[in-house]
Amino acid sequence: MLDPGKILQERYQLQQRLGRTAAGHQTWLAVDLESQEQVTLKMLAFSPEMQWEELKLFEREAQVLQALNHPRIPCYRDYFSLEREAGAGLPWFGLVQDYIPGFSLQELLEKGKRFSENNVRKISTEVLEILIYLHELNPPVLHRDIKPSNLIWGEDKHVYLVDFGAVQAQAAVTGVTFTVVGTSGYAPLEQFWGRAVPASDLYALGGTLIHLLTGMTPADLPQKDSRIQFSDRVSVSPSLVSWIEKMTEIALEKRFSKARDALAALKSGNIQGANLQIATVRKIAKPRHSRIQVSKSATELNIKIPSTLVSQPFLGAFIGSLIILLFVPMMLLVWKVNSLMGLGLFTIIASILVKMLGNGNKITFNRNYFKVEHQIFGWSYLQQTGEISEILGTFIYALAEGNQIRIRSGNDMGTYFYILAKNLKEVEAAWLAQEIQDWLNLR
Repeated sequence: MLDPGKILQERYQLQQRLGRTAAGHQTWLAVDLESQEQVTLKMLAFSPEMQWEELKLFEREAQVLQALNHPRIPCYRDYFSLEREAGAGLPWFGLVQDYIPGFSLQELLEKGKRFSENNVRKISTEVLEILIYLHELNPPVLHRDIKPSNLIWGEDKHVYLVDFGAVQAQAAVTGVTFTVVGTSGYAPLEQFWGRAVPASDLYALGGTLIHLLTGMTPADLPQKDSRIQFSDRVSVSPSLVSWIEKMTEIALEKRFSKARDALAALKSGNIQGANLQIATVRKIAKPRHSRIQVSKSATELNIKIPSTLVSQPFLGAFIGSLIILLFVPMMLLVWKVNSLMGLGLFTIIASILVKMLGNGNKITFNRNYFKVEHQIFGWSYLQQTGEISEILGTFIYALAEGNQIRIRSGNDMGTYFYILAKNLKEVEAAWLAQEIQDWLNLR
């Protein structure tokens, strides 16, 4: 166990835990016994339940921080690991940084502070200056988790960007990432389907500013046409409202693409005349061996996803025939004795067929609604429909059995997920998610 007073690496003495963190993650205020300076100590416990991706992100954070040098980013100091004996049965990994005395913007919000227009402009300017530094590195560094809890209002009245646990160091170069990170309400849609670009950090900053001005998280505010509705809840200049709206445009081509452009527009107040270059994202080509069929027009998008055994029709026919020959006579016999039991057996056989033979989907989008039809042998056994206006985005979920594509939809009643495709390879999932999101952005 990590407790106040414990000394790690014969150097760092723990003082108190800071903030609220996820299971297996702890952040401590500590004293560096060599320098007698206060430091921030981030700890990660590697437990059997943890995914390797969490450790990879933690190690990536340490690697990226070592290469950064900016006065508003806490300096990297050390990285170490603790054996099981020292960590009370679990191996721990530690990351040491400079301690920034002050309060996070989230803590200030929880204490009831409301931020004025001057406060928001100052915060925007200082964060954009940090983002200019990060985004103009080679390769660019994306923070991917800008939100009130990761911005510190220091005792020196400057703003600091902390917690690089979601950092990505090569987004603009590699083009695709399948590590879905970010915080709902602050992260833009392209980030949730694995396509973060520098403009994604700008969206998150815009969402943060909305929270500071309204006192409400972006996820709790109403939306219209996928845009956060906040202007009627704030008393600031129209130019600042327009600027924040430009920062939080859902479509990349309508958003500022560079932190430098966003800062210039903020200072000049000339939003319409800002240099709005389109944030370029490399187009993913359809994988050569993909059997998914996509047809689209200005008014409709149609997708056909074949069953998993379409590529092996003889095997599928053999398995299907075997199940029918073995189980259908049994089902009919049981039905004569007890119809309710026969219905139950039929349900079991149907579920076995679906799992063994694989099921395909037919998906239709038009101007008003979308429909997902789950099919087997061309027969639709389940249909789901939703309103186009309520779609929040297209998301990729990396699971052990393969990648899923889901539509997230929301209204006053809640948030809903629709599974469009399962068990896809990474590139195929990225291609299809991009096709869907691109069409939705143009609707």
